Amino acid sequence: MAFTAKDVQNLREKTGVGMMDCKKALVEADGDFDKAMDILREKGLASAAKKASRVAAEGVVVAYNDKANKVGVLVEVNCETDFVAKNPEFVALANDVAKTVAEKNPADMDALNAAIISGGSVTVAEAVQELFLKIRENMSVRRFVRVDGVVETYIHAGGSVGVMVEFAADDAAVANAGFETMGKDVAMQVAAMNPQYLDIASVPAEVVEKEKGFLIAQMKEDPKMASKPEAVLGKIVEGKIAKFYKDVCLTEQAFVKDGDVNVAKYVANCAKEMGTEIALKGFTRFAKGEGIEKKVDDFAAEIASMVK
Repeated sequence: MAFTAKDVQNLREKTGVGMMDCKKALVEADGDFDKAMDILREKGLASAAKKASRVAAEGVVVAYNDKANKVGVLVEVNCETDFVAKNPEFVALANDVAKTVAEKNPADMDALNAAIISGGSVTVAEAVQELFLKIRENMSVRRFVRVDGVVETYIHAGGSVGVMVEFAADDAAVANAGFETMGKDVAMQVAAMNPQYLDIASVPAEVVEKEKGFLIAQMKEDPKMASKPEAVLGKIVEGKIAKFYKDVCLTEQAFVKDGDVNVAKYVANCAKEMGTEIALKGFTRFAKGEGIEKKVDDFAAEIASMVK
């Protein structure tokens, strides 16, 4: 029984399986659409790897903060659609992966995928595959970061952005009721303002020089600047670099809840109120899907190239 490009497209839309697998199933089924569907079901609708062309750019960022053992984790788990990202089983999987990172301290993604998932008897990779077979949507653990130390975390809008901030603080400071509030405020600052560096000292010299180069080039193009003395131009560049630091450095940014102080001053003020010392050590910010290019399929062209 013959089959057409339209049959392949319909089988793909019905099953979510890649077109080459759909074409093979129809060939094996001698063009019988229902039999081809049965063949794909018997094969478990292929595997997550067969759906690699369907980009997983949705998902969630989750955090796990084990304050008793001073371990913090941030994890991003991706899927294809926002609908699945809100699925309780998918969210539970992401949280179990975060706990696994805290408990097993994997060295990298390979080690994490090979680790037995927290509270389970299968590996992380196997747990992801099991949920894939149930939900029928490509998913993967994309990245994680684990910090041994004092941290506070913040998850924005159900997992669209996740932040973990590390502090240098003693047990007495952490036990203070105001510490968690202060930590959440800083984490929310990172989520909202997306700083690139912790402080001025963290900005690489080459980044500063590149920024100065941009500023100098801009001034050379400005007729009003051309006649100014070099010393004046130098001062102008210094002023603009200071503004650059206020944009990209967390400690230098104006605190979003009180624009009269920067973040470093806010933390210092909170520490003074608590009668202790607190310092910012670092931060991590994950935005779900950042850097992943969403693919737009040209179904007509793809089918035409495969069904000949």
